[in-house]
Amino acid sequence: MYLRMKQYSKKRTERMELIRILEGIRTPFLDNVIGFITQLGEETVVVVVICMIFWCLSKRVTYVLAVAFFLSGITVQCMKICFRIDRPWVIDPTLNPVPSAMEYSTGYSFPSGHTQSAAALFGTFGALAKRKSIKIICFSIPFLVAFSRIYLGVHNLHDVVVSLAVTYVIIFITVRILGGGISEKKRDFRISLFLLLYTVAVIAIAIALFASGRIEEKYLSDCLKAAGAGIGFSVSMYIERVYIKFSVAAKNILWQVIKFALGLAGVLAIQEGVKLLFGTGLIIDAVRYFLMIVWAIALFPLIIKRFFEVPGKPSGCCAKKLDNTLPKL
Repeated sequence: MYLRMKQYSKKRTERMELIRILEGIRTPFLDNVIGFITQLGEETVVVVVICMIFWCLSKRVTYVLAVAFFLSGITVQCMKICFRIDRPWVIDPTLNPVPSAMEYSTGYSFPSGHTQSAAALFGTFGALAKRKSIKIICFSIPFLVAFSRIYLGVHNLHDVVVSLAVTYVIIFITVRILGGGISEKKRDFRISLFLLLYTVAVIAIAIALFASGRIEEKYLSDCLKAAGAGIGFSVSMYIERVYIKFSVAAKNILWQVIKFALGLAGVLAIQEGVKLLFGTGLIIDAVRYFLMIVWAIALFPLIIKRFFEVPGKPSGCCAKKLDNTLPKL
């Protein structure tokens, strides 16, 4: 038993060697540049981009992106609480991560959430793109984000490699199922139901781990936030695709900007308003994330349909270009 524990400890230490090597080449300039790159994997950035594409450019592209993002995000969150691997500087206190990166590096280390977010967004768009140059750019970004996490000292190589692998497998499956972009009521129902049941299963796992004392409340909270968003998306996606069916077309670019700003203002109002009125807590935070997604995917599209949609108007050149990235499956 002692030998096994010693071998495991040695393997974990070896995984930190790359972080230690990169730690030796850090400079303030590189810290700033790579700090910017890592922000491409911030959850807020990904959600803003998805909302912009969904409300203003192309619903077809968004559904593939969003399904891959939420499914991979919930999977990675579940893996975090199941494996419960600490951050590199916790495992090896001699490591010195970049201080600015630690603020957004909460929770367990394995797998990397930033890497998953970047891979889900840019990797999915790369998988949908037809032009080779766009594919190369989109597939390169997640690897740059993965590298940035190691450089900053907040993840090791194992964390980012597994995150990339899991997310790309989910992207492949999602593109195969949804890549055609055609809405079919029965298929949309099955996909929404699967996402809903999958999310509920992750909630059950998180609660069981918390009840047994294996994870702390803050980790349960992170999981419930992701689950609340996942449930909101699974329900709202079906409602919009089957019943609302809004169009991204607007009178002109100014109306698109107004529409986008109003939608984001609604998300922010829910995010901060719920906290202001009810505070924070396990259930409240989960409900807050649920409401934010329901607003973005179902409620705000009703407003778009009533006040911004232009019946019979083509989606516009940007939307057409995005739609043309979808492969014929």
